[in-house]
Amino acid sequence: MDRADALVACVDIGSTYTKAALVDLATGELRATAQAPTTLDDVVRGVLAATAGFGDVPVLACSSAGGGLRLAVVGYEQLISAEAGHRAALSAGARVVHVAAGRLDATGLGALGDARPDVVLLVGGTDGGDTAVLRHNAAALAGWDRSVPVVLAGNAHVADEVAAVLRDGGLPVTVCANVLPDIGELAPDPARAAIRAVFLEHVIGGDKLSADPRLRRWVRAVTPDAVLDGVVVLAGLRAVAEVPGVVVLDVGGATTDVYCVPDLDAEQAALRREAVGVPAHRRTVEGDLGVHHAVEDLRAAAAAESLPPLAGDALALGEAAATVALRRHLRAEAAYGPGGSSARGVGLVVLSGGVFRHASAPGRDAVVARLAADRGGAGGVLGGTEVVVDAAYVLAAAGLLAGEHPDAARALAATLLPGGQ
Repeated sequence: MDRADALVACVDIGSTYTKAALVDLATGELRATAQAPTTLDDVVRGVLAATAGFGDVPVLACSSAGGGLRLAVVGYEQLISAEAGHRAALSAGARVVHVAAGRLDATGLGALGDARPDVVLLVGGTDGGDTAVLRHNAAALAGWDRSVPVVLAGNAHVADEVAAVLRDGGLPVTVCANVLPDIGELAPDPARAAIRAVFLEHVIGGDKLSADPRLRRWVRAVTPDAVLDGVVVLAGLRAVAEVPGVVVLDVGGATTDVYCVPDLDAEQAALRREAVGVPAHRRTVEGDLGVHHAVEDLRAAAAAESLPPLAGDALALGEAAATVALRRHLRAEAAYGPGGSSARGVGLVVLSGGVFRHASAPGRDAVVARLAADRGGAGGVLGGTEVVVDAAYVLAAAGLLAGEHPDAARALAATLLPGGQ
């Protein structure tokens, strides 16, 4: 690799700040970091400000500006198709803002519209199973007064017919394999890929964030998707050393995200029964737990968890967001059903987000101690576990590089290993 071509700017366009990392692709060395306020009227200006000191280098980016990708799931039955679609959406880096099950009526369409989704994931029926609800919901969406892109991941036997109905109604449609091809078999990867493609085409490729064509060239993924890829890289490094998995707690301005890549239960992995057990790589995205854009929602969520009244400083808000998010994540794991490894069994917790990055070491240590002592659930993850801080936001960068530059991605992620910082 020519040294002139060895540098790349990995950029995370957040709801509050745009973070940039200058990475040497030949070595994986982090050469510089910078950030600038996200310019929501045109996010390209914020990217240019954050990378101004890097020189003329290529840009790879992910984005959660404006709260990230808002996705609604419309399914057949709450505990089967809708749940399968919900999991596929979460694995795609989307923020699920609405889940509907059964036949959509006027009230259901109104609720769907109130959620303001960027994309609708339409699922329903196993392959060769029920078709009536999927057909009905396609017709309802086709008559809707909104033109929202649809990812169709339902019964494959009527997929072409249903897609035609949606397109006749003026809706952009992407067809992929069924997320639930058979009872007890969850196949989220095709839907995940389709959601990512729709995000790039209609959200990044549109004018929601910027009309500048450079944005479409730069952005490869929604931020939670890139971070999850980075977490998988980090967990892979630990697996080589035969040490337990990783949880990442990312407290942001608009959301708080929990990523978990635990040690796989060997028996469950062999059975590959992800639909009825705990998915191997999982994430919960909490859209009401932001320390800048969702503070009142955060206060309400903390009160619902019986936490003490919140002080106004950022670290106190971040602690509350972390506590509630971890509790919810563990409850979501329990809802998946028995089997598999849990976030409680990991050996490394990574704290991410500005509230942790800019906190003093004593203040941050005090927060970690209180989280480790939390009897409502968070203590089950942090108690007795090694904790590090992603001070340079390398996980998003590692995720952006993982596909085309895996060695550089591993070198970046290795800086988060205890003793590697």
